[in-house]
Amino acid sequence: MMYSVLKTILCYVIILLGVSNLRAQDIQPRVYAPAPVGTNVITLGYTYSYGALLFDKTIPITDTDASIHGINAAYSRATKFLGAAGRFDVVLPLVRGFWDGQVSDLSQSTDRFGMADPVIRYAVFIKGAPALTKEEFSDFEPETIIGLTMRMQVPLGQYDPDRLINLGTNRWTFSPQIGLWHAFRNFTFEAYAGLWLFTDNTNFLGATRSQNPLATLQAHVSYAFNNGLWIAASTRQSFGGAVTTGNGERLDPETNNRVGLSLALPLSKNYVIRLSGTTGLSTTIGNDYTTFGIGCQAVFW
Repeated sequence: MMYSVLKTILCYVIILLGVSNLRAQDIQPRVYAPAPVGTNVITLGYTYSYGALLFDKTIPITDTDASIHGINAAYSRATKFLGAAGRFDVVLPLVRGFWDGQVSDLSQSTDRFGMADPVIRYAVFIKGAPALTKEEFSDFEPETIIGLTMRMQVPLGQYDPDRLINLGTNRWTFSPQIGLWHAFRNFTFEAYAGLWLFTDNTNFLGATRSQNPLATLQAHVSYAFNNGLWIAASTRQSFGGAVTTGNGERLDPETNNRVGLSLALPLSKNYVIRLSGTTGLSTTIGNDYTTFGIGCQAVFW
């Protein structure tokens, strides 16, 4: 009985992986999968990204390629909020990156190593997922869940105001999101709508850099096997986010679309391996990366 409960919990528990400064590439299935109150998850993850970094036409950098390694330490806890289930997450990313390209028609290369901006997130399930103990959760069969999320990116990452390429952003980012999670037999269908809101970077190459809100839509379909293994296919569309610099120039907004696959492999009642991969179908501005990730999760109470 207890092993069955633990296996059920592992089917639902998930925590975000990924380097926080690659926020435009986030594809996160099962954000609104519930877990018993008091469940803790510690994750150590590694991501590798490679591809192009597409600057706006007003910035004299072209043909840029990047190779980025990220190590992420994360903690998640299932919580109770006004009788509803919720989840608190925090991610601390360490990044090593290499970039090369043409700067004003001259070949240049650079590298960075240090901390990127940490991410804090809280999700609350406002419908369909009451706060349950581990014993109560064993009999819980969720069907439709509606959740709200607020994510905050904290400007603590490495930043040099005289450089175009940085690991940190030197600004606060807030991202509210609403999500719908529906289970049918072994399938789970999810849809999220979110908005990224940015404060100004007041020290960008001696000027102020402002960005309009960026809207995002995500859709996910996952299938859970009886042994706790699950696989998910995802897509993410982002649009908007036009940038204005201190000289008044308004840079192009982005319209980016990405797709991804995720796989969760339970190793035991307390450990899970997660594999993920994402790539871009279309990118106008920003990171046109292909990203692979692996994470090991430890679950405890």
